[in-house]
Amino acid sequence: MLSVRNALISAGLADEATDFIPLKGGRTNRLWRYEYLGGMLVCKLFQNSATPLFPNDPDAEAKALMHLVDAGLAPDFLARVDCEIGTILIYRHVPGPCWSGEVTAVAHLLSRLHAIPQPAGLRQITTGTKAILAQGSAMLDFQTAEAKRLMCLKPNLADPPPSPNVFLHGDVVAQNIIENQNGLRLIDWQCPAIGDATEDLAIFLSPAMQHIYGERALSETEENAFLDEYDHADCGDRYRHLSPAYHWRMAAYCLWKAERGDAIYREGFEREIARLEHL
Repeated sequence: MLSVRNALISAGLADEATDFIPLKGGRTNRLWRYEYLGGMLVCKLFQNSATPLFPNDPDAEAKALMHLVDAGLAPDFLARVDCEIGTILIYRHVPGPCWSGEVTAVAHLLSRLHAIPQPAGLRQITTGTKAILAQGSAMLDFQTAEAKRLMCLKPNLADPPPSPNVFLHGDVVAQNIIENQNGLRLIDWQCPAIGDATEDLAIFLSPAMQHIYGERALSETEENAFLDEYDHADCGDRYRHLSPAYHWRMAAYCLWKAERGDAIYREGFEREIARLEHL
């Protein structure tokens, strides 16, 4: 913390008396809340923890936040600072609890985001059945029993027609949605991208992500309500067609994480397997 404090003092973003309060919830980077510049700020220290499915890019997050100024969808970005242990982003704190309410509100939130013009310079995601399944296969160690079990459930789907690209958050889980007095806000923008809208829908509707980052699993009724309220032509039907591929890729990701010591992803793997078997 000392090197972070010194870097922020040098940048005029803190002083010796600043009280940094650790924030809970993030599984990727270290976060603190602190009061300075006339308000409550968040200090986010990036760690080298990118994964095959979720990049962890401070420059991409800064670009996304600057693009969303005045959109009412994200925190207000203030600064990027480098220190000897990593990159720091400073943005204004968004008060409120993590989302645990109506799925329709999240559908409206993503509808608004996906209608915003795309910022330049973000990574491009290639989406379609083959691309999704190829991402999953690249994460598997085919010598393990779990990988062989998953391969037996690999879906055989035709590619749907191409869909227009949109601006994606890339990590739409319950802990990254804040219920603010002014409406829902998305935080933790370290994985933004340009691609098919179903990418964001798939993360939000993932049983594994609901278990790892949420307070409850969504019911089938809630999932259908979410897809019905999402306001982009035919996107609900497109997601329903692609969902076996998305669940298969997420199961592969959970296995990749579990094999690297993150035990909670074992349960995530089983939940995605159960959904695949149900489908």
